[in-house]
Amino acid sequence: MALNDPLKKAILNLPTREKDKLLLRLITKDRVLADKLHFELIEGSATVEERKSVIFEHIALLGKTNHSSAGWLMMDLRTLSGEITYHVKITKDKYGEIELLLRMLTTAFATHSEQLSNYNSRTDKCALYMAKKVKLVLARLAKLDEEYYVDFENEVNVLLQYIHSHCTRMYAAQLALPRQWP
Repeated sequence: MALNDPLKKAILNLPTREKDKLLLRLITKDRVLADKLHFELIEGSATVEERKSVIFEHIALLGKTNHSSAGWLMMDLRTLSGEITYHVKITKDKYGEIELLLRMLTTAFATHSEQLSNYNSRTDKCALYMAKKVKLVLARLAKLDEEYYVDFENEVNVLLQYIHSHCTRMYAAQLALPRQWP
């Protein structure tokens, strides 16, 4: 909601004590803003690696979990993807986003290749979801400086091999995903 100029001026002219009270009331209503301020003001950038390691542990659990179908796998992928998105919202860690998404997708393919081997009605939604995530990773990589490409080259190429050889191959072709990167 945009504020009009008279209201902005009135707020700026409030005594400091009243502005502080209003600010604290507003922050408590927005969890993302509160977490972001906590990260920036209290933690600093020192905890980025700790936050990433927690998500890496959750990704490792994905590899250990036995999913009976591609639908259950997709539910876990969506949960992890939400954690990654929240991490980026709070920390603005673009490099970490790519790192985490790559690990999530390669872990899913490596450990659940049986559920993802053949295309059928059960794997359709999961295949589309994973293909779109790969496209997202490639788009995020394109925004990074080229000197970081070396860090991701092997894992991206492994992921592209997976995406073109499992149930996702049809969607990989539709989305024009390359077979080799960069």
